Amino acid sequence: MHSNGYLDFEKPIVEVIEQIERLKTNNGLSAEELEKQRNMLKSKLEELKKTIYSSLSPWQRVQIARHPKRPYFLDYIKRLSSDFFDLNGDRLFGNDLSIVGGLLTIDGIKAMAIGQMKGRTLKENLARNFGCPLPEGYRKALRLMKLANKFHLPIITFIDTAGAYPGIGSEERHVGAAIATNLMEMSGFTVPIVSVVIGEGGSGGALGIGVADRILMMENAYYSVISPEGCAAILWKDKKHAPQAAKLLKLTAQELLELGIIDQIIPEPQGAAHWDWDQATEILKEYILSNIKALKALSPKELLEKRYLRYRKIGQWIEKP
Repeated sequence: MHSNGYLDFEKPIVEVIEQIERLKTNNGLSAEELEKQRNMLKSKLEELKKTIYSSLSPWQRVQIARHPKRPYFLDYIKRLSSDFFDLNGDRLFGNDLSIVGGLLTIDGIKAMAIGQMKGRTLKENLARNFGCPLPEGYRKALRLMKLANKFHLPIITFIDTAGAYPGIGSEERHVGAAIATNLMEMSGFTVPIVSVVIGEGGSGGALGIGVADRILMMENAYYSVISPEGCAAILWKDKKHAPQAAKLLKLTAQELLELGIIDQIIPEPQGAAHWDWDQATEILKEYILSNIKALKALSPKELLEKRYLRYRKIGQWIEKP
């Protein structure tokens, strides 16, 4: 990671962007020459992005999913809706800021949106547990989902966590039971549920808000039973093998679509979502709305049957003769 907040393999792109910026202060060239050089550099920039991001390794996609400039849940929400109404607390213990949820309207469709939220600064990350939810976060999410189910509102969940918070307090307040309860309850709601993996999709921490009728995944997100570093620590006793683990875990969107774990891949702007938050939101919005509209056409009974079958068909096995 460079000091400017970009990844090592993004260095050629950043260098061209810096060249374009320098042209703005170069007064020794004519307007015609400036325009010519600017257009040439812009073409080079687009070509570089296309080349670099079309041949990413699984480990590089993991790095992009964690990119410090990547849009988070609230960054998307601010662009998706102007009337998001934040709802707080689990009515049992407290308000976990690593899960945010509330009511909103997207193009006339009222819904309940719930997402995992990281911070940009150290202070924000400490307040939000670095995006790793506590038990009260999952219980807040469940309270909001029950509210949505009661008032027949579709549920949209945004997954972006390395995993549930692993601290003593989290275990004392039964984080495993909170996640398990959410899995059970979400499987029985009679309203449409759409889940979108926007960044990291780590283990049970992601699953706690991830039981859905449709699971969408952004092109450069990852979704896995364990982080590459965690896998490397177990298999090789050394996290330096994380790139190798990322390849073996089959955690990219394309691999998960082939395995039937997810339903659709959401393409990102040229390069990745961190280069253009507005365009990333427009693409995301299109996919969310089309899936909600399709699911709203189904009866509650059809929704439950299709959701059940969706999870029953995951996995493959071979019976010995």
